[in-house]
Amino acid sequence: MSWSLSAFADEAGGSCEEQIAALQEAGLKHIDIRGMDSHNISSMPVEVARAAKQKLDAAGISVQMFGSPLGKIDIADDPQSDYDKLRHLAELSSIFDCRNVRIFSYYNKENRSHDAWQAESLKRLSALRDIARETGLVLYHENERHIFGDLGRDVQTIANQLRDQSTFRMIFDFDNFNQSGEDVWQTWQLLHAQTDAIHLKDSTAENQHVPVGRGNGRVREILQDAVVRGWSGLLAVEPHLQHSKAVMATGPSGQSNQQYAEMTANEAFQAACSEAKKLLQEVGATID
Repeated sequence: MSWSLSAFADEAGGSCEEQIAALQEAGLKHIDIRGMDSHNISSMPVEVARAAKQKLDAAGISVQMFGSPLGKIDIADDPQSDYDKLRHLAELSSIFDCRNVRIFSYYNKENRSHDAWQAESLKRLSALRDIARETGLVLYHENERHIFGDLGRDVQTIANQLRDQSTFRMIFDFDNFNQSGEDVWQTWQLLHAQTDAIHLKDSTAENQHVPVGRGNGRVREILQDAVVRGWSGLLAVEPHLQHSKAVMATGPSGQSNQQYAEMTANEAFQAACSEAKKLLQEVGATID
């Protein structure tokens, strides 16, 4: 069993240098790149990517996943922008030596029927999977509030229709399920066999973000269960303790935590990483 631990280091700072320093302070050697040097990863210029890769290599940090926003548009919007972004990420893939791309499954702001929403979302996700197969990428769908893959039953529909291990995989996010009103433990029981990656983010019953394991996401019990089951996969710390610029760019649900309001972004990031590593150690996970 092997768990690879990364983090969304743009919550510690915007520049590549700040993110490297934060990861080194936290004792992490992997990063999920979402925003860096004033660019979202899905639109990062090639020359910026090459410069960032040199700095990451020098620091001994590898890119675990691209934290893209693909699928965070409406089913009424033109999907071509997502297809173009995925092809650009394929170009960056060879630079960063990273094939993994986080995606979502589309909003329904016009309140079309559930069946129509499902059909259009699956159609677009299938097209993204086709591009991923063509370009050698691996897509990871994350459950998120208000997209089609919000509740466990719809996430399972996506997994049943599209998950193939080679090109399309699934992320389990405790916090997003909690904020959607799910029983997170029961949702894990539904989805554990179709979970390929985990986001370490947590919130209370009042939807306030807290360090992972301190909220309503049943994180400790689920991670313990994952260890017992012999689960293996990718993990990423996604703190959200502050509504930093990086977090606000994601259109977050939930509330920032006032306990961390006076901290610097990096201090809040370090607190989140420290709690996550401590919890992983306590449940007996073996971390790369």
